[in-house]
Amino acid sequence: MALTKIPYNQLSPLLEAHLSKDEDEKTDNLIRQLLPARRRGYLTPAELEAICRWKSPRAIKLIRSNKPWLIRRVTQQALSTRSERQRLSKLLTLKGVSVPMASAILMVLDPSRYGVIDIRVWQLLYAVGAVTKKASGVGFDFNNWYQFLMIIRYLSKKFHVTSRDIERTLFLVHKQYQSGRLYLGKSRKRSIGN
Repeated sequence: MALTKIPYNQLSPLLEAHLSKDEDEKTDNLIRQLLPARRRGYLTPAELEAICRWKSPRAIKLIRSNKPWLIRRVTQQALSTRSERQRLSKLLTLKGVSVPMASAILMVLDPSRYGVIDIRVWQLLYAVGAVTKKASGVGFDFNNWYQFLMIIRYLSKKFHVTSRDIERTLFLVHKQYQSGRLYLGKSRKRSIGN
């Protein structure tokens, strides 16, 4: 189990006690660096690579294997649609882009509306009963991501903060209550403090 027993059984009291509105410097710099991409409506290969380095450098080789024209076309299509399902589906056609990576792309381009879905955030949501599937916090599909998105957007409105603020708070609370290894798989073992 990745979490010790946390003293909350609902998200609102947890957020009231731990809400984080301060973005870390590296993430804040990346968000500011990508403002031109948000305005133009697509990513360049270098911008996609920067997001990958921030989120999960393990995928960098796959990210680099995407053709520049494909990155532009796919990200333009993803950012121009109003459908969250189509937005995610388009991003997932790029090599190296999983649901967590797609959520990272969307978050750095629009932190007011998006957060990054990952193992820590999902496990915490599961621990407080906000979600009831995938206790391990891996193997996300559209339905998992959309459920996560609706939860963080609802809470961002309730607390008058960004969706990223809600997601980051959940991430940090998980780190505070984590016990044991986050990843138990052979090839992905790492210590808690990393």
